[in-house]
Amino acid sequence: MGWEYMWIFCIVSAALCSVGFKRFVYFLSVGYGFAVAGLGIAYFATALAAPFPWNFATILQCGLFIAYGARLSGFLLAREIKNASYRKVLKEATKENEKPMPFFVKVCIWLTVSVLYIAQTAPVFFRLCNGDGYDMGLPLLGAVISIGGLCLETISDRQKTAQKAVEPNMVATKQLFKLVRCPNYLGEVIFWTGVLVGSLNTLTGAGQWITAIAGYVCIVFIMFNGAQRLDRRQEKRYGKIPAYRAYADHTPILLPFVPLYHIGKYKED
Repeated sequence: MGWEYMWIFCIVSAALCSVGFKRFVYFLSVGYGFAVAGLGIAYFATALAAPFPWNFATILQCGLFIAYGARLSGFLLAREIKNASYRKVLKEATKENEKPMPFFVKVCIWLTVSVLYIAQTAPVFFRLCNGDGYDMGLPLLGAVISIGGLCLETISDRQKTAQKAVEPNMVATKQLFKLVRCPNYLGEVIFWTGVLVGSLNTLTGAGQWITAIAGYVCIVFIMFNGAQRLDRRQEKRYGKIPAYRAYADHTPILLPFVPLYHIGKYKED
């Protein structure tokens, strides 16, 4: 049910994350935010136009998609425009000075992430299509979890910006960064956990379950992979600083209270 609308969402997602053709990292950053916000708008518009039994919790989650995407893309663009040192780090991280990525590869990435962003947000659309009667407990719980994740991301990004302004040659280590080294990534995982949780009592059929679970597993994997790449960059840049060593070797990288301090191996000079 509702699969007939997917072509609309594919167009929306693909169009909004196509900014990655300007700089391929945008497929997974700025374009990611654009696509999630756009899909939130598309789901909301569909709820108004189609005879679906939507309720407050479902529309709230659509609003959270819009807020999430707008905040993420706005923050990333502002940081890149205002922060020269971040632009340098971005170029190094994406290896822009090396051989340009083939156009065919970019197209493959574009199509893949376009589908991924639909899979991540689809649980809310499935709830919209399937309906949930008067049972708003689970979708409201999911929305609350997502709000918590969004707040965690927003606050940690602001704290990191403030700390880097004072100590540009050291990673952020205070406030939320005492809990985990990547609280913004943790917030991302929490946000999408809320999306999945809010749909658990309404998903029907193998297609909906596979789509919802695949989208969630992929974003969790991406966050762990992102934490791993960040760990390697920080080791290369700060690894010999005693203060960094004391912090990185005793602060969980992503999951609070889980003694996982580094993901994968890194080379020591």
